[in-house]
Amino acid sequence: MNAIPRTRLWRSALAASAALAVTAGIVAAAPEDRAQAAPAGPKLSLLSAVPQITWTSYPANEWYPGGIGEADLGLHLAAEGSPFELRLKRTSYDKPIAIEQIVHEGKKKRVKKLPAGLTKDFRGLPGFIEVTLTDAAGKTVLKQGQNFCPNNASGRLRPGGPQSSRFPQGCPDNPLTVGSVWGVEKDWGTNTYSGHYEDKPLQLAAGNYTAKAVVAKKYRDLFGIPAKTQTVKVKVEEYVPDPEEGGPVGRAAGAGAHAHHAAGHGGHSGHGQAPKMSLAQATGGTGPSYNVGHTPYPPAPPALAWALRNSARSAANVGDRAGQHDGSRKSLGDKPNAQRPTGRAKVPNVPKPDLRSLPAFGVTIQQGAEMGQPGKDFVTFAANVWNAGPAELVVDGFRAKGKDVMDAYQYFHDTNGKQVGFTPAGSMEWDPREGHNHWHFVDFANYSLLKADKKQAVRSGKEAFCLANTDAVDYTVKGANWSPDNTDLTSACSGPTRVSIRQRLDVGSGDTYTQDLPDQAFDITGLANGTYWIEVKANPANRLKETSTKNNTALRKIVLGGVPGARTVKVPPIGLIDDHKPRG
Repeated sequence: MNAIPRTRLWRSALAASAALAVTAGIVAAAPEDRAQAAPAGPKLSLLSAVPQITWTSYPANEWYPGGIGEADLGLHLAAEGSPFELRLKRTSYDKPIAIEQIVHEGKKKRVKKLPAGLTKDFRGLPGFIEVTLTDAAGKTVLKQGQNFCPNNASGRLRPGGPQSSRFPQGCPDNPLTVGSVWGVEKDWGTNTYSGHYEDKPLQLAAGNYTAKAVVAKKYRDLFGIPAKTQTVKVKVEEYVPDPEEGGPVGRAAGAGAHAHHAAGHGGHSGHGQAPKMSLAQATGGTGPSYNVGHTPYPPAPPALAWALRNSARSAANVGDRAGQHDGSRKSLGDKPNAQRPTGRAKVPNVPKPDLRSLPAFGVTIQQGAEMGQPGKDFVTFAANVWNAGPAELVVDGFRAKGKDVMDAYQYFHDTNGKQVGFTPAGSMEWDPREGHNHWHFVDFANYSLLKADKKQAVRSGKEAFCLANTDAVDYTVKGANWSPDNTDLTSACSGPTRVSIRQRLDVGSGDTYTQDLPDQAFDITGLANGTYWIEVKANPANRLKETSTKNNTALRKIVLGGVPGARTVKVPPIGLIDDHKPRG
């Protein structure tokens, strides 16, 4: 049986408090601004925000394997003089990821191609930081290379830096991501810790340690980073339960423990202070902002830097022109219409969305007893439909009086953001079931299990969706919005008493749903063993107007085996992507 490792779920609690230390701890030591010509690219350096830090080791439970889930040293990669920007793209799943550095030289940019094979996924630069940990007796207890996501929690180095970062927040964790943009804003520092993307917590006994960290030589040579080692004193403490039920996890902040914060945007109140969670919530991914029914991967983006919580886009960014790739493009559909459209529906000749499906992932077997239907076997899976642009998908729903149904309309905007047309697009329905409790846009996608000859064997009952930008699928496409705001269900579809609602899917982003309920998963009880295909099809009724409908369908091969009550599934790799092989 193939499964998404349970340990991935505890990664939904990430570290934000380190971003606070960027301003608090580094600003005093930062060199003064110099009046000189812009350098050829950014000046990169590794900085330490704090001289000492405390880590908390948690006990194992059914969600969490035990250990130190957050081993943040408070290190930051600083980019001074100009932004540090990387673009990643795979042209197909058969091809390796290609990386380019966009070098900012004053008002000009140039492209620097980086060596092939630098990374195999989009979670960060592997082995970027080399860490050596010694105990109180001077014995080396750990040597490891740590990955670095340039889009991690970040903050300004000095007051004169840009008010906000143009870059996305978080590195994509979806195994079938197509493209990404990574970066550290000019005169900002990004936390180098990316342990929340890993599957195994750190195992260390309580005690005092010394950590020494340096950027790996291949990255120093590639990006011109000084070979300076940073030293941080580390104290490891065992988890002490809070006597108040539902209280915060770990020791108080005064003891040096980091406050955890949730993966979704809704979990960030008070500049990095997280909602109170129990140990099970923090380690099991079931905290207040966890998206029930959506992807087990962190939403896109998986972390919101404290400095970006309420800030507007920087005036230094250049505005909203069609097809920009500098991260300054903002959503055209933020504000819903006050009332349903009048006049004649028309589909104008303006940019439109392009809905595409990713192949199914996270494919598993689930026994019926676990789903309230003993005696049956199901195939569960995750599916993502994303928007390749160049225009955002904008759909408004207007409630029919006295009914839990809304009439849906798709809207179109010109390149200046002006609404210039609309067309009927079906309906939205209120779903009161547990795990849903939101408005669903009907016929956004459908899922089928096909036989080896591509004829339908089983169809999923899931055809209505709450649209949210859960995954950054490809931020290199034309018109991509690097900072979407409707990244979870509460931002897009809540409110049973609403008279109207707006659902959006921004350019470059996709919406992932896990099909793990009886009316969503495939019932394979009566199916013979053998080869099948999971079909994910966007816009199946062609109600939505798109750039193209020729790329709406994706297929994923699976092979069923076993016997009733103990069925198995094998999921072959897609090209170079073996996403059903456990990550170590």
